Amino acid sequence: MMEIVYLKRAQLDLTWMREYYSTVFTAGSERAREHFLNAEKLLLDYPEIGHETEFDNVRQLTIKRTPFSFIYRLTPTRIEVLRIWDGRADPAKLDL
Repeated sequence: MMEIVYLKRAQLDLTWMREYYSTVFTAGSERAREHFLNAEKLLLDYPEIGHETEFDNVRQLTIKRTPFSFIYRLTPTRIEVLRIWDGRADPAKLDL
């Protein structure tokens, strides 16, 4: 079975996302957490579900009802989350 590994940048993004929901949009924090966990489970069950991106071997899965996405790549044994990307940001600034 595959495992999800959050790389350093994704860990920082996750911290930022938590701060966003705890300070800016507190009313949506519990639902966002549920949607995040559901997307994480979906990714574990179907690792190739995300659409391809312009980056080699990098996929993107939108987290339902949030502006965030998993930016990830697959290895034979794990799903490496490169970023938790805020879709409202300028895509030209996506740094992997």
